[in-house]
Amino acid sequence: MNYYSLNQQSPKVTFAEAAVRGQAPDKGLYFPENIPVLPKGFVENIRQYSKEAVGVTVMKPYVGDSIPDDVLNEIIAETINFDFPLVPISNNIGSLELFHGPTLAFKDVGARFMSRCLGYFNRHAYHHVTVLVATSGDTGGAVANGFLGVDGVDVVILYPSGKVSPIQELQLTTLGKNIRAIEVKGNFDDCQAMVKQAFMDADLNNKLSLTSANSINVARWLPQQLYYFFAYQQWQEANPPVICVPSGNFGNICAGILAHVSGLPVQHFLAACNANDVVPRYMQTQQYEPKNAIATISNAMDVGNPSNFIRILALFQQQFAHLQQVFSSVSVSDAITEHTIQQVFKQYGYTLDPHGAVGYHALATYLQQHPEQSGFILETAHPIKFPDTVEKATGQALAYPQQVQHLLQQQKQSIVMDAGFEHLKEWLMQQ
Repeated sequence: MNYYSLNQQSPKVTFAEAAVRGQAPDKGLYFPENIPVLPKGFVENIRQYSKEAVGVTVMKPYVGDSIPDDVLNEIIAETINFDFPLVPISNNIGSLELFHGPTLAFKDVGARFMSRCLGYFNRHAYHHVTVLVATSGDTGGAVANGFLGVDGVDVVILYPSGKVSPIQELQLTTLGKNIRAIEVKGNFDDCQAMVKQAFMDADLNNKLSLTSANSINVARWLPQQLYYFFAYQQWQEANPPVICVPSGNFGNICAGILAHVSGLPVQHFLAACNANDVVPRYMQTQQYEPKNAIATISNAMDVGNPSNFIRILALFQQQFAHLQQVFSSVSVSDAITEHTIQQVFKQYGYTLDPHGAVGYHALATYLQQHPEQSGFILETAHPIKFPDTVEKATGQALAYPQQVQHLLQQQKQSIVMDAGFEHLKEWLMQQ
């Protein structure tokens, strides 16, 4: 499998080269040259496969010859060694809980897969790699945990000051070793702009071997397909599901659509956004108009220019009519998000986090218009990451899961930095 740049100005590369580089030299996102077709009988017999067998079957065509089969098997097994339960909420809506990993967020899978791939590619430590990543919430913690202690890899995480939850911040700032956190006086888009400029800067790239751990990196993006296969293993209905994905940078839902194009049955994809409604507006107007990110209570989705939407357009060959048949997107306000957490807890006894609540409201509204269908949301983070919002809405105190209890005694260590690439460049050049 080779990968080409969506900007069409760079040579094709292998999976290994795409994973190490992160972004193409022409600053485009890498995209698979061919979309694999699932093996005959795989979907029909999917319940007979172990999670590990599903993971290897799905990922092997994308990895190609870059990783030997025995190593890929080991990487997959370590990546997905926790549960992905599909839990019923109401009679026609379920929740695919993606928060049972070490950092209580769906990004654990992509971060763990990518870190192990880079560890393999860098196994001889011929050169040092610096992973540079911007986070609006959960990416940073998952990347930090996934790469902690990996030989030959340093991790630098930029996050917006005051715009991540307390648990999220502790997950970014307390690990030490090869993990460093930069607290930017700005929003997520400021952080992402600083990271993107770093990849384009000749001085930095002459000094450091930079790669990205955001979902622009194929090794972070592609394994997110596995959620959808694990959900389908548990799906009980005769008709395919409607899948609603809380969406910020659109890597997760893009991976799901990729799985569908490969042959996984899905009725419809619904991207649930908060007040950052660039994609919902695009689906109404066919005009893509990025804007500054707006801070909301579902902070991991506070993205004003989602990087991965270009990959979704590529999957549909830029054909809007085709996209519209499979995909739709809506925006949900903070007030409705809070009300949804309250009502779902009161009616069903299920505790949503703010991102899951955005998804639940969007899916419930969609299914009211399509009563013959059913589906599930992707519950992307544990409610404990957003205690103020969730406890206020439910009236119940949240218990801290075992995975984060140790963080409560830790002190954060961050480098406070003004927004602006010049500040990041100066700091990186001194490292």
